[in-house]
Amino acid sequence: MEIHDYACHDAVGLRKLIASGEVTGGEVETAARRALVQADETLNALAVPLFTPALDHAGDGPLAGVPFLIKDHGPVAEGVPFFLGSRAVPGVVARHDSDLMARFRKAGLVTLGLTTVPELALSFSTESLRHGPTRNPWNLGRGVGGSSGGAAALVAAGAVPLAHASDGAGSIRVPASCCGLVGLKPSRGRVPCGPDTGEPMLGMACEFALTRTVRDAAHLLDAVHGPGIGDKYTAPPPAGRYAGELTRDPGRLRVAVTTEAWSGARVDGEVAEAVIRTGRVLEGMGHHVTRASPEVDWDAVMSSAVAEAVAIASSLLLAPRQPDPARMEAVSRQVLKVAGEYGALDLMAAFAAQNRVTRSTARFFTAHDLLVTPTLARLPAPHGTLRYDDPDHTLTTWLTSMFDYGPFTMVFNVSGQPAISLPLGHSRDGLPAGVQIAAPYGREDLLFRIAARLEEAMPWKDRFPGGISGQPGGFPPV
Repeated sequence: MEIHDYACHDAVGLRKLIASGEVTGGEVETAARRALVQADETLNALAVPLFTPALDHAGDGPLAGVPFLIKDHGPVAEGVPFFLGSRAVPGVVARHDSDLMARFRKAGLVTLGLTTVPELALSFSTESLRHGPTRNPWNLGRGVGGSSGGAAALVAAGAVPLAHASDGAGSIRVPASCCGLVGLKPSRGRVPCGPDTGEPMLGMACEFALTRTVRDAAHLLDAVHGPGIGDKYTAPPPAGRYAGELTRDPGRLRVAVTTEAWSGARVDGEVAEAVIRTGRVLEGMGHHVTRASPEVDWDAVMSSAVAEAVAIASSLLLAPRQPDPARMEAVSRQVLKVAGEYGALDLMAAFAAQNRVTRSTARFFTAHDLLVTPTLARLPAPHGTLRYDDPDHTLTTWLTSMFDYGPFTMVFNVSGQPAISLPLGHSRDGLPAGVQIAAPYGREDLLFRIAARLEEAMPWKDRFPGGISGQPGGFPPV
């Protein structure tokens, strides 16, 4: 199987080729390995060399034989070391699979490698001192977002059709926006989070994947959703298969559109235009579209974000072998400092703040079915725009700078509602711009119905960044 033939198929397409006998799983894996090595030489998106052999997986799952990658954000797969993108984390080996990883294996996904992240997964840019910048296949001088940046770069390049990602403040949706991908953050409790945690990042984080097509996201969610044993949160079960929602009529929906950031951050004109254009398309489909936005207490969002960072640092401070702060980047040292000073009253105040955001956002969705916003306030940023190793940052100034870049995603981590970034915008200079759509809690079905309609009306499948996807001339230069 030639690389350009491999790269043009999504996960469902590859599975159909394997099931029909047109290609073998071994041929697909060989093409994937060649594609990954070739892409990584330019993009710097793999955290370690490819696994040889691939991790064990079922041979008869719904996505059997489809190449896959996991994210270097914590103990995921048994026997695989993780580093959190940090020089201070010396490759801690996972003792067992996470519940979600076990489901990835059962689905038949062929896990071939580990993708890059910013240190501690605490940035919207993937530019750690451990690995250096991961480059955007649309423009090598631009960032890929974060924290699932390596995953996004390699999926966008066509090296794999989908890859594991996680989202604590936008870490699935932000890279999706930067790299022209589909990035779904499921509802709180939709996918399992155990067995090592019952409340990841105080209930504000979840794991899923980055994909190039809506149907891949739907089929993957069908394969992995549902509570694990002892999970603290459980989202209401869907009425049927998510893949079945792709062809269902969404009906006439009440759609709110806003391009104004709750933080007051400036929104780039080309980014805002992509949202407005999406609203017009939805109106043309017959939906009732209005300019409206939930009332969001931004101070409460910031309080929740600080608590989330403290939760990440606490897992390190409570570990038997603590990292050496001298080998960490500047903001990481600040996070450790704040975590050491954070008290019970601070934590209870953060929970109260989270509750205020959750209640006000949910109230908005009693009068609206969907909310359409930018995913990021700007186009993919040049490398070095977000300076995680800047010693002048405090945790608060760091979060402010990060949310100036991406002010729209964190709200739905706090509220627990599902949100998806779709690659519906493209700048005059050829850079992707994501449009975020959020729905009421538990309504991924509604997101899939409308995302499938938008994928038809505003198609992106023929837009490639070059390189291994078969476009001439390799990846676009800086």
